[in-house]
Amino acid sequence: MNSRIDSIPTPFYVVYEDRLRRNLDLIGNVSRQSGADIIMAFKANALWRTFPIIREYINGCTASSVNELRLGREELQAQVHSYTPAYTDANILEFVEGSTHITFNSLSQLERFLPVVERYNNENDRHVSVGLRVNPHCSVIDTDIYNPALPGSRFGVSAKMLPTLPNGVEGLHFHALCESSADDLAKVLNAFETQFGHLLKDVKWVNMGGGHLMTREGYDTERLIQIIKDFRNRYPWINVILEPGSAFTWRTGDLISSVVDVVDNDNIKTAILDVSFACHMPDTLEMPYKPIVSESNENGELHYRLGGNSCLSGDFIDGWNFDKELKQGDRITLEDMNHYTTVKTTMFNGIHHPSIVFVPADQSKPAETLRHFTYSDYRSRMS
Repeated sequence: MNSRIDSIPTPFYVVYEDRLRRNLDLIGNVSRQSGADIIMAFKANALWRTFPIIREYINGCTASSVNELRLGREELQAQVHSYTPAYTDANILEFVEGSTHITFNSLSQLERFLPVVERYNNENDRHVSVGLRVNPHCSVIDTDIYNPALPGSRFGVSAKMLPTLPNGVEGLHFHALCESSADDLAKVLNAFETQFGHLLKDVKWVNMGGGHLMTREGYDTERLIQIIKDFRNRYPWINVILEPGSAFTWRTGDLISSVVDVVDNDNIKTAILDVSFACHMPDTLEMPYKPIVSESNENGELHYRLGGNSCLSGDFIDGWNFDKELKQGDRITLEDMNHYTTVKTTMFNGIHHPSIVFVPADQSKPAETLRHFTYSDYRSRMS
């Protein structure tokens, strides 16, 4: 526990600047050595108050909604690569006006909206580059909810539908990873080249999507760099783009909670927290995975479930041991809660939403509460 946050009332998410910069340094190094453009995907983290730090390292982001597009332009002040499963007549022009690259998910979307892009480019002396998402149908993800390569996937165009590169398309985009390894990328890239290699002579850029968890301990960054360099050697005219999400904020922050009660039923002890797995850490139930708890000890003799404070019956996770009995007021640190958390939270049950706290790298500076949520935040979301 960092002493600068000891006096802050729970619950709150905490983001550590030194950890964030550590990840950004690594990502920047991979970009320089491989020659790939690495841009940030907001779907994993959109805490814009940290963007002044992030934009010291990168100059691009990916947007899947108009809101993300505006955040990228206004707060990150970066080039925006847009992709969404379906653009509409109501939003297509805003996407085109705000993007440097725009990728379509299907041939029907391309046919429908390519004229909008071309007309905008001609009338404004700009060049918004058009891409098409393709699906190599190579599955390397075990959890189906995150797997875009399953049969019947709604994502991307199959190779059998692309005998040639459609007119107006300059780039290809594939996304088939999720918190994956460099070896996983190699498998997907091989499938991509096997199926879509006949198109690459006419392509200016390839976006290899997200899911490259290069900041995870044990990830083989040298292999990632070599994979990209080898691809660029094979196709020296192609610009390579990666758009990881989790890698930017992996292990850069935690969720600090407190025990509010301990329930003992059928010889199972559940420590109920002032946070909710369902509302504040949804990936722990969706992915699913058991978060690391700083205060636990796998060799401890006292076993507890941790329960969320919503009325959802399944709002708990089992399996932590402790050295001493948990009691009301004890702090519980759920580690690595700065990616796919704040972007996916809900206000189900109107539960008090955790504040967001930032700890500067400079030890002489105090922790800063970036946001404290109140009743008005809940009320304004409801109507």
